[in-house]
Amino acid sequence: MTGEEPDRPEESLPELFWAVARRLRHHSRRTLEPWEINPGHARALAVLIRHGTIRLRALADHLHIAPRSATEVVDGLEDRGLVARRPDPADRRATLVTLTDEGTRVARAIRAARDADAERFFGHLSPADRDELTRILRTLRD
Repeated sequence: MTGEEPDRPEESLPELFWAVARRLRHHSRRTLEPWEINPGHARALAVLIRHGTIRLRALADHLHIAPRSATEVVDGLEDRGLVARRPDPADRRATLVTLTDEGTRVARAIRAARDADAERFFGHLSPADRDELTRILRTLRD
């Protein structure tokens, strides 16, 4: 033996992708720990900070979940005082969801923490590599 590493099959593109996705998920959960917020609740807060007051159905659409699941997410956030529901004046059958002042504060704090975590995670990439990765991910998403 010459001290060289034995031949190992290269990891496939999907294997590498999912390994990175798992690391990102782990980082995300750790980033959310100070607020005791789960990723689904954090996503809902992000939608509300981005879009403002919206109908419950629109929130479900943005989150790509069933309306019943969105109701459960809003229930959890409402129990914590982060969102409030109110009737939609344009359609009394519909419910609007809005961030409370505390919800806005928490959503902004989570966004700042996630931005800092992303900077640590992607920080070793050159600006050109970041731009290329962003382009590739957008292509795959769309």
